Amino acid sequence: MNIESPVFPKLSGLRKARMLRQHDLVRTAHITDCDLPILVEPNIEDLDLLSWAGSNRPFIEQLLRRHGGVLFRNFRISGVEEFQRFVTTVSAEPLEYKEQTSPRTKVHGNIYTSTEYPPEQSIFLHNENSYSSIWPLKIMFFCVTEPQTEGETPLADVRRVLARIPSRIRERFEREGWMLVRNFGTGYGLPWQTAFQTNDPEEVTHHCAMAGISVEWLNADRLRIRQSRPAIRNHPLTYEPVWFNHATFFHVSTLDPKIRHTLQSELKAEDLPYNTYYGNGTEIEPDVLDVLRDSYKQEIVKFAWRKTDLLLLDNMLVAHGRSPFRGPRKVVVGMSEPYSEN
Repeated sequence: MNIESPVFPKLSGLRKARMLRQHDLVRTAHITDCDLPILVEPNIEDLDLLSWAGSNRPFIEQLLRRHGGVLFRNFRISGVEEFQRFVTTVSAEPLEYKEQTSPRTKVHGNIYTSTEYPPEQSIFLHNENSYSSIWPLKIMFFCVTEPQTEGETPLADVRRVLARIPSRIRERFEREGWMLVRNFGTGYGLPWQTAFQTNDPEEVTHHCAMAGISVEWLNADRLRIRQSRPAIRNHPLTYEPVWFNHATFFHVSTLDPKIRHTLQSELKAEDLPYNTYYGNGTEIEPDVLDVLRDSYKQEIVKFAWRKTDLLLLDNMLVAHGRSPFRGPRKVVVGMSEPYSEN
């Protein structure tokens, strides 16, 4: 259904008027070969995004459920502080980044840099915090400085990713789930103090016990944790099954070959900063990982960032990543609506 078309035929006159006003103020369009993300642009100059979004939250939710992602472009938005207010306006207060796995810096409140990995590295597709017992239902990105070359945020609809995975692979993950093993204190990856935002080992142990994470303190600095999670979940609002995990993202074979070679030459397999397994601890076969990576790659869509672009994603419907880039690039992120199935 085309959101731009006249409104649904059985709506009341008041509802029609409201939808017509929305149609007058904004327009929607496709920016990629598919409908992810759906582009929303103003029809009038200097339309204030916060004001419009606050009055049209149900309309935005409708777009998000249908398309999985909404890209707001050419609206008047002044910067990071206003971006944080947008997160609150269309969703809820931005969340603190917990159980950290990548280097990030707070920019304003609970708005963070999207990542601080070197620009020449690509970041594989993933759904934010799918390894955690609590994850955000929404994630939003704001382009402060557009990249000169590449630097896109690739997207993939994980409903479609799931549909591409052969039944023999899908059914095994459905039965067994997946496991993430993390090692801290090896000289690679984040220290546990940064990941858990505390210097108190007892706090870490308590947090992990509450979050269903097994803890093994090897010494004061060396910590190994294991967490098993479902690989397929049902979206709480659309009830659709989605491929929602980091099994591919954190597997050592997904790393850049040079980085992988360095880690494997210096560390035992059980000491790698990150690695993934089936939920019972069995190794995931190389051919299965190839299939999983290909399933994501077949669904990738990209768009070029422009300054002040704002991207709203349903974190359970859409995975995101990052393309390498040259020159300056600054994209900040806010997460909201914590959700757990426990």
